[in-house]
Amino acid sequence: MAKAIMIQGTMSNAGKSLLAAGLCRIFKQDGYKVAPFKSQNMALNSFITKDGLEMGRAQVMQAEAAGIQPSVLMNPILLKPTNDVGSQVIVNGEVLGTMSARDYFQYKKELIPKVMEAYETLAAQYDIVVIEGAGSPAEINLKREDIVNMGMAKMAKAPVLLVGDIDRGGVFAQLLGTISLLEEDEKAMVKGMIINKFRGDRTILDPGVEILEEKSGIPVVGVAPYLNIQVEDEDSLTDRFSTAREADLIDIAVIRVPRISNFTDFNALELIPGVSLRYVKQVRELKNPDMIILPGTKNTMEDLLWMRQNGLEAAILKQADQGKIIFGVCGGYQMLGETLSDPEGVEAGGEIKGMGLLPMQTVFRENKTRTRVTGTFQALAGSLSALSGTELEGYEIHMGTTTLADGAKPLVRISDQVTGSVREDGAYRENVYGSYVHGIFDREEVVKKIVEAIGAKKGIDVSQMSSVDFAQFKETQYDLLAQGLREHLDMKKIYEILDAGV
Repeated sequence: MAKAIMIQGTMSNAGKSLLAAGLCRIFKQDGYKVAPFKSQNMALNSFITKDGLEMGRAQVMQAEAAGIQPSVLMNPILLKPTNDVGSQVIVNGEVLGTMSARDYFQYKKELIPKVMEAYETLAAQYDIVVIEGAGSPAEINLKREDIVNMGMAKMAKAPVLLVGDIDRGGVFAQLLGTISLLEEDEKAMVKGMIINKFRGDRTILDPGVEILEEKSGIPVVGVAPYLNIQVEDEDSLTDRFSTAREADLIDIAVIRVPRISNFTDFNALELIPGVSLRYVKQVRELKNPDMIILPGTKNTMEDLLWMRQNGLEAAILKQADQGKIIFGVCGGYQMLGETLSDPEGVEAGGEIKGMGLLPMQTVFRENKTRTRVTGTFQALAGSLSALSGTELEGYEIHMGTTTLADGAKPLVRISDQVTGSVREDGAYRENVYGSYVHGIFDREEVVKKIVEAIGAKKGIDVSQMSSVDFAQFKETQYDLLAQGLREHLDMKKIYEILDAGV
């Protein structure tokens, strides 16, 4: 069985996911077979594996850092919030059902055998498993039923590294306060502490580190700097939404709907010099973009009604009339149609009018489409005709089927990697495009042709705006992450903790 080490945090966004990814890359570089694991993840950014199962993207990112294929064994429970008090519960990649927070809290211990089966299967295949916790182990109202922090550490017999975020202030209180709320057997499992996101002169911090070690009896195994690494982040914790960006030579606006999902679809567009990718949630923020993207959402109907009520729908329709490129992905694609019907109550129930930009109807059903696809863009007309014949790849995660009417043509022809079937997907008409395929912008050639098409439409020279091989870019970022952590973590001590266990 693999050796295990666990990263827990004093709070959400302390940097657990990134540190776990960095350790995965370091262990890989050092010659070990390593895999990530998180028993329970809550996220709307999800991914479909090659066998058609759904998991959280944080563990996909960590698997990439480890140089291995993602597997649902790495994230056996995924919670996808449907509203403020309930979530769709996904177990081993398949939908179990939708539960209120209270019902799930009472039920989740029933899932321990599933969690341990996944963990033990993974541990039998690898040398090291890097386990990530969730939130904080000191949530005293949740500890009794915990299966993701100290509860998981005990089941896996994993020593714990406790991470605190100095960038948000009060890191010494964070770490000492967390430790003080642990039971004695839990305290004994914490073998090291990491102060994360530090900026400035480390020597100024040294006196505090000495006192922290003295009061806790636990060594500080590193002070990690604030690393400007561009890898996929958790949807609920991202700072992408709060970062104000000015319009650049080519300006792309993504509508930040309340239940936005899989915004990682647009990361490749962010990397091009001269392109601004802005997330907007108010009409005044929309301004005059060259392209508007309607992203995926966990609740298409309610998010469309939100846009209708705050004026964004009317603003987008006006931009569409002016010839601006409108592109919908998954739920955003569904919004572009004429009607959205929910006879089975999958989302809000009932039927509402769509935006009317594409002649098509969507009906929501309980059955969930989960698959990976490859394919090509059809012979297109309109603003993005340059995409004709360009190859693409990605995955589908949606509940609902869309039927095209006269006036809409399929956008892409795709091969289903799970079933082997070949079919058409998406639709377009003039300057409006949509598809169910997540990751449709990940290929370098796709992004390049979109930028060129917008440039040609504006009459500007984009020849110097080079696109990026997104997969290679991510590899570079994982190496930079590992390098930064090696310089600031005591890896010798961390290996000693790993070898000693609990």
